[in-house]
Amino acid sequence: MTDTQPPTFIEVCSGCGGLSSGFIDAGFQPILLNEIIKVFCETLKKNHPGVEVKNEDMLKLDLSPYDGKVDVLMGGVPCQAFSQAGERKGLEDPRGHLIVEFNRLVNECNPKILMVENVKGLTTHNKGETLKSVIELFENDGKYRVYTKVLNSKDYEVPQKRERIFIVGVRRDIGKEFTYPEKSKRNVLLKDVLVNVPASAGAKYPEAKRQIMEMIPQGGCWINLPVEIQKSYMGKGYESGGGKRGVARRLSMNEHCLTLTTSPCQKQTERCHPTETRPLNVREYARIQTFPDSYVFEGSMGNQYKQIGNAVPVKMAFAMGSRIKEFLTE
Repeated sequence: MTDTQPPTFIEVCSGCGGLSSGFIDAGFQPILLNEIIKVFCETLKKNHPGVEVKNEDMLKLDLSPYDGKVDVLMGGVPCQAFSQAGERKGLEDPRGHLIVEFNRLVNECNPKILMVENVKGLTTHNKGETLKSVIELFENDGKYRVYTKVLNSKDYEVPQKRERIFIVGVRRDIGKEFTYPEKSKRNVLLKDVLVNVPASAGAKYPEAKRQIMEMIPQGGCWINLPVEIQKSYMGKGYESGGGKRGVARRLSMNEHCLTLTTSPCQKQTERCHPTETRPLNVREYARIQTFPDSYVFEGSMGNQYKQIGNAVPVKMAFAMGSRIKEFLTE
């Protein structure tokens, strides 16, 4: 990066491009996008023509040719091992080893900034010891100063509650303390984005399920059903009381969306449209993740839901990208 050239980044585990899109919007120039899943790469190529996209296992990636030529190395390194919805095996799980591989790439290209986005569950896994190990790994014997903070997408003009940890490492020769972006003063709700949404494919409820969802008011869930229907619909889960508020959940126009998952129809994390009795469709998913309507998702409908549901919201990424760009140029 120079006074006349934009800062640059390489992204691994790029998914469908939420993080990279936010950084591009913030003024960064992408050098390389890496993703192992072919259809995700097709989405990246469709929306970022002219950018090198490598459909390759991260373990086989060699970034040594970019040594000293990249400002930021970043990625949404797969985080299933830390997911609060899973068994939370942490670094004992083979998928956790991708964090180690990411650090190998850091040492190959020596970026000014490293950044990893991960699930909030990483902060508490193994009583905080897993995160401590990740920080020590990224410090690289004092080469990087590492910062961590959990951010909520709703604080950055995203109509969705989505908490993620952003780990940022600053090369020590930069000689400055990093601070995270300030919260936006603008509060965006579902009513602000679920208007004039382009037509798109979307999942459908079976008729029996649709009849049940018709009984749920905006912002409500299974506890709003008649008691006998609650019992039959929830089965053994009925005894757990009101804890599982994601089941038979209808969203509210006057609130933020709950965290989007890879499907709007999974029983524990259902996302029913606020005013229509159907799951959120693909373009509504994209609106809530703050992708522009022009952004094209390749693959089947289910694959599109998966791509969008796993993405970093674009405006959340923009907030991080803008802050890092400011940090590098101040």
